[in-house]
Amino acid sequence: MNNHVTESLYHADYMQKQKDKGVGNQDLDKDAFMKILLTQLQNQDPMNPMEDKEFIAQMAQFSSLEQMTNMNENIQKFIERQTQTDFVSHSDLIGKKVEWNKTVTDKDGDKQTNSTEGIVTSVVFKDGQAKLVIDGETKVAAKDLLSVTNP
Repeated sequence: MNNHVTESLYHADYMQKQKDKGVGNQDLDKDAFMKILLTQLQNQDPMNPMEDKEFIAQMAQFSSLEQMTNMNENIQKFIERQTQTDFVSHSDLIGKKVEWNKTVTDKDGDKQTNSTEGIVTSVVFKDGQAKLVIDGETKVAAKDLLSVTNP
């Protein structure tokens, strides 16, 4: 049986691996752009050199690429911090009594919504979403809670 701390560590490890993959690809894009630009400059016709406007446009593209890369890195850091914050804030619900609506299908095939309650025993992250484990077995999305009280 996994506890919420173990699952959090697995999630943090996964996020770091995803971040490491992304950084390598971004550096390759910068390097590739610079290689193309330098190759262009080295192999241009001396009788018909690249015009200033073209050179400035390519430098502006490079600058934009670098800014987008930096922005992407900052967004990734923000997402990681937000996930950590979500985990900590949801872990405060452990030991609390929660209520949520549970939809069930009766024997006639009709769907009914019943108010259900239980005690939060742990918090897990699945598909980027906090799930509360109620009474050790039922997983409920935090967004589906109706109320939280002390038992």
